[in-house]
Amino acid sequence: MPPLRIRQAVRAVLTTPDHSILLVRFEFPTATVWAPPGGGLDPGEDHLTALRRELHEEVGLVGVDVGPHVWTREQIVEFIDGNWDGQRDRYHHVPLDRRFEPTPALSWDQLRAERLHELRWWTLDEVDEATSSGTIFAPGRLGELLHLLRDDGVPSSPIDTGV
Repeated sequence: MPPLRIRQAVRAVLTTPDHSILLVRFEFPTATVWAPPGGGLDPGEDHLTALRRELHEEVGLVGVDVGPHVWTREQIVEFIDGNWDGQRDRYHHVPLDRRFEPTPALSWDQLRAERLHELRWWTLDEVDEATSSGTIFAPGRLGELLHLLRDDGVPSSPIDTGV
C-alpha cells in the first residue's frame, strides 16, 4: 500500500482581547465548516511564509506578528480533487489588539473556488452556542481549545486537537 499523501497546511488563530476569533466558512459537498483562516503550503514554502501569504490572501492582513504554534490537527479525508489523502494543520496564535474588517486580497470568485464563502468574527459564547446547536468547526474541539487558550494562555507545546 502506498504511503498516505498528507497536505501540509497552516492556520491562524486570530484572537482579540475580548476572546473573539475570526473564522472562515467553507462549503464542501457534504458539510459547511467554520475554521481559522489559512491553507496549504506551496512548494518550497515554510509554515510562517505560507501563513503570512494566506492571511494576506484571505483576510487582508499584512505585517502581523505571528505567535507560537499552539495546536496541531491531522485528518485523513479524501480531497475532492483526489490529490491528497489528508491534511496536517499547524495552528499559530496571532493575538490582535482589536477586531478589523477583513478585506481579502483575493477576489470572492477566487476565494469561492477554494470553497471559502464567508469571513466572520465570533465571540467565545457564540462558538459555544453554535457547537451545541450542531455547527461544525475545525478543529471539532474549537470552543474547548479557545477556553484553554483564554484560561491557561499559550501551551508549552502544541496541543493535538484530534479531529
